[in-house]
Amino acid sequence: MRAVSYLLTNMKPPRLAWAITGSGHYIEECLEFALGLEDVDLYLSQAGEEVLKMYGISLNDIKTHVPVYRDKAASAPPVGLFYKGYYHTFVMAPTTSNTIAKCVLGIADTLVTNLYSQAGKCRIPSIVYPCDIAPAMETTAPGNKKVMVYPRPIDLDGTARIRQFPFTEVVESVDQLKDAVLRRLATLA
Repeated sequence: MRAVSYLLTNMKPPRLAWAITGSGHYIEECLEFALGLEDVDLYLSQAGEEVLKMYGISLNDIKTHVPVYRDKAASAPPVGLFYKGYYHTFVMAPTTSNTIAKCVLGIADTLVTNLYSQAGKCRIPSIVYPCDIAPAMETTAPGNKKVMVYPRPIDLDGTARIRQFPFTEVVESVDQLKDAVLRRLATLA
């Protein structure tokens, strides 16, 4: 009984888990917002790490602000933290169409897809910012160059399908992302 009491009184408040995949879609804005929040852990897919480098974002600089978990183990050990009440919310922003497709099909073979799966199984809300949300979109390429992209119908279908998942809120812009996260944090305060 003493051990349980000690754990309950010394347990830190739940944190926010934030995942970045291999999408550069407003990655700098997403990351800037995430780093400005308190009690955030950052999760990076292997492609997410590559994209950070392409955009000139230093992983070492990020590590000075938040704990960073990288996709280096087959079983994705950090997902167990959802079962321990360590996280109150899971954010995937920005999210590639590849990650969205895997999540929609129930494939949890990477750190990020496994996090989404386990958050859902634990009924922990997820906020998802897909990179493919409209038939024609402007995005920022490396070098801060604005470019037009034209998502395929299958990519847009994945986005439409993930909107139907329980405990999942899909946002379509950085402003909507900020709104959704701040709204979620306000409900926990």
